[in-house]
Amino acid sequence: MNAKVACFETTFPLPIGEMPSPPWLVSLLSLDAEAPLARSEDVRAAVRDMLRQGGYKPTGRGKPASEYLVRAAGEGQLASINLAVDACNAVSLASGLPISVVCLGRARPPFRIAVAPEGTRYVFNAAGQEIDVAGLPCLFDAEGPCGNAVKDSQRTKTTPGTRRTLSVVWGCEGHEPRLARAAAWYRELLGRALGQTADFELAVASR
Repeated sequence: MNAKVACFETTFPLPIGEMPSPPWLVSLLSLDAEAPLARSEDVRAAVRDMLRQGGYKPTGRGKPASEYLVRAAGEGQLASINLAVDACNAVSLASGLPISVVCLGRARPPFRIAVAPEGTRYVFNAAGQEIDVAGLPCLFDAEGPCGNAVKDSQRTKTTPGTRRTLSVVWGCEGHEPRLARAAAWYRELLGRALGQTADFELAVASR
């Protein structure tokens, strides 16, 4: 597996539904926001190549989440969701790296990173729509896959009551410094917003 990941958990002092995103964070949900990282075509291509490794085709509605964010921001449709997701989206938008964020109050350990086998699907939104994640590197919890670089599972998404999250920044070979910078900036933003971050160890399958 040529996916490289940076993982950490965040603990918030209150449920995130009681912690509106500060204006400085919301302002980062823009294509022209000042950031320590900048999108590039090389990174976009490398992320797509990483997702293809197990046979997944990152096109159409199955493209990387980071590409969706660029399109949404360009159309003025990237709005604030909650503190945890806004920080995730701001870093993904600027870095070009997809990011998963799951609620640790809803997901169940143990956690691991592996390529999803054939026939693996899950619901990714409140409308009950499903995504086929076969061949895609995914975050798994005790119940199955719950996040990846395309769409996270509805069952482990954050809610207004979320106080602890697990973030996975999806990187790729050849761009390890960008992954480290993105994760560091992500943790810096969360800390500024009163979230306390800590390293989180994940087992990563070789293929």
